[in-house]
Amino acid sequence: MENGDVSLPERIKGTEKDASAQSDAKKANSAKGPKAPKASKAPKESKPTPTKERALNTPAIPLDPNAIFKEGFMKSVFNEKPVKKIVTRFPPEPNGFLHIGHSKAIAINFGFARYHGGVCYLRFDDTNPEAEKDYYFTAIEDIIRWLGFKPVKVTYSSDNFDKLYGLAEELIQRDGAYVCHCTDTEIKLQKGGDKGSAGPRYACSHRSRPPGESLEEFRAMKAGKYKPREAFLRMKQDITDGNPQMWDLAAYRILEKPHHRTGDKWRIYPTYDFTHCLCDSFEDISHSLCTTEFQLSRVSYEWLCDAVKVYKPMQREYGRLNITGTVLSKRKILKLVEDGIVHGWDDPRLYTLIALRRRGVPPGAILSFVNELGVSTALTNIQIVRFEQSVRRYLEQTVPRLMLVLDPIPIVIDNLPDDFTEDIELPFSPKDPSFGSHIVPFSKTVYIDRSDFREVDSKDFFRLAPGKSVGLLKVPFPIRATSFNKDESTGLVTVVHATYEKPEEGTAFKKPKTYIQWVGSSPKHSSPIQAEVRVFNPLFKSENPDAVEGGFLKDIKPNSEEIFSNAVIETGLEEVRKRAPWPAEEGEKDVGNQTNGWETVRFQALRVGYFCMDVDSGKGAAVLNRIVSLKEDSGKGV
Repeated sequence: MENGDVSLPERIKGTEKDASAQSDAKKANSAKGPKAPKASKAPKESKPTPTKERALNTPAIPLDPNAIFKEGFMKSVFNEKPVKKIVTRFPPEPNGFLHIGHSKAIAINFGFARYHGGVCYLRFDDTNPEAEKDYYFTAIEDIIRWLGFKPVKVTYSSDNFDKLYGLAEELIQRDGAYVCHCTDTEIKLQKGGDKGSAGPRYACSHRSRPPGESLEEFRAMKAGKYKPREAFLRMKQDITDGNPQMWDLAAYRILEKPHHRTGDKWRIYPTYDFTHCLCDSFEDISHSLCTTEFQLSRVSYEWLCDAVKVYKPMQREYGRLNITGTVLSKRKILKLVEDGIVHGWDDPRLYTLIALRRRGVPPGAILSFVNELGVSTALTNIQIVRFEQSVRRYLEQTVPRLMLVLDPIPIVIDNLPDDFTEDIELPFSPKDPSFGSHIVPFSKTVYIDRSDFREVDSKDFFRLAPGKSVGLLKVPFPIRATSFNKDESTGLVTVVHATYEKPEEGTAFKKPKTYIQWVGSSPKHSSPIQAEVRVFNPLFKSENPDAVEGGFLKDIKPNSEEIFSNAVIETGLEEVRKRAPWPAEEGEKDVGNQTNGWETVRFQALRVGYFCMDVDSGKGAAVLNRIVSLKEDSGKGV
């Protein structure tokens, strides 16, 4: 992308009023009703009405997509080293799935290079075969491309194992490293114990061994003489330095585990502290961008590059992104999965990126969220509600509207013929004609949500009740409830009888106080579409589950997943599915629905929330996931 190009994530930020779905219904209240019902006729094919100004499925709000690189911290990073060829890298460890915090690192490393016309590598730091799995490699690369970034090349730290080993031997020969046989306890004491409680720091007894002896021992490590933890190669740094990252860090350790790429060739593997800066050097990284937890490592990073006399990239650190009210630790998420508290790493209640993707959060919404927060050296702790506000604002501008009924009860309109249907045209967006429109059938039997009917009326209730009228969105005239039937065993209303209040000719039309969503019953229109709807609420009760007495597992919130197995949705879903992705942005643009996941079928369910189709839809009936609630429902139950 050239400087100044416009992409969706930042077009959404802050320039529009945060209008909610409830306002759609309010506008329907004040709008004039359509014409009176006509005789039954065949359904019409929906005809979208695109404008010439922009492509379908994209919002019309132009904002600067590169704001975080034009000012503030990221601008100062560039000004420190304003080279013509910008080269960055994103170096994940392939030992788990990426989470929301990683999205900031991806956006910064790939975005910084793209803004300045450079390139970014995806480099897998695959130096620990005990924790690495093939599917992590695939998942990480897939998520990066989903977010809209394309690495100039996918590389692996293991590509450089021979070169790293050669530099390790060179470092030993320069008297910059030694083989140590100390135990973990002994090494801890050498570093002063916990917070210096064991006294002053002191050097390992092996530190003074001749370089030739250490070289011989290092080769013995490689040849299999020692078992894991019996020998380490440590860098000879500065034990008197106040920086713990200079206290003779390990450079190589023994791991008796085959590597996914090199097989059984190696028994010794380089550590992150040895590998990271050297691989940056090998790839000519101009700006090594990482989080502030690596700030102290910058000294050892530069020390090692100087010690082996290789090019020294510039490392700079930005504040990490953290979401409160959940857990991001791989170990803790694994516990949730193993204990059956969540269904897997992609459970939509989690904040792994594969979970957010399945939940239906668009990639552009995630990048927009990162852009809104900006970049500095401060740790960014953000509440879930703030994240959801950003996603909601993004979806408000980018997805169509449909009518969904979570807990349906049938309304039989007794004064309409049994075969009556009328085609009602509904816009996919009340504000943007480029989204087009579609047809739904209004019929003798319609479904409304159980919460929109009360057996006993009250003054503060403005929806359907015996003797009370309510409007059905876009239907010409209101309906009035006359009676209802109940299942005595459950106490639930099973059917409501009503009349269609079409005024006699010459009689004034009395507009109802409220309009509600509905879905018509018409076999010839294949209406309604049956659906299972999954509504996800926060998994934890508190903002800091780790601080709860007894640990994070004691903070699990009951009913964090609600299932509505008998929901119904209007037939417009079919056209929305065919025209997916919604929106056509980032890693989901320029591809047809056949290569996109079900989660790209996104829409706003009027008066209910924002939803997408779940991958389980491929097994039969439609399955819908709630992405976020409407603004008015924030903090409330369904």
